[in-house]
Amino acid sequence: MAYTKVDYTDVEPVADGLYFLRDALDCENLGVSVLECEPGWTGKEHDHADDGEEEVYLLVEGEATVVIEGEEVPMEGGDAVRVPAEATRRIENGDAESRFVLAGAP
Repeated sequence: MAYTKVDYTDVEPVADGLYFLRDALDCENLGVSVLECEPGWTGKEHDHADDGEEEVYLLVEGEATVVIEGEEVPMEGGDAVRVPAEATRRIENGDAESRFVLAGAP
């Protein structure tokens, strides 16, 4: 088979609203996740300096702020932001539910 298909809601979440799809899709290099955020949710600040993984955060719906190296980047549905591996990042959700697609690769 030349492709792998999965419905992310069929994948067991690793945390509330966080679905890692890399294994389910048999990805070799690309990590893909879906993150569903409740109103007021704040993620953990982190970076990927050790694994060299840059990420793209695509906000599919809702409004949120991504804090990158201390700078607040406001986002609306349809916005995407690329974050280099060594930069710290954290998602802060707004007053309504939101949904992100997160993609990362070395």
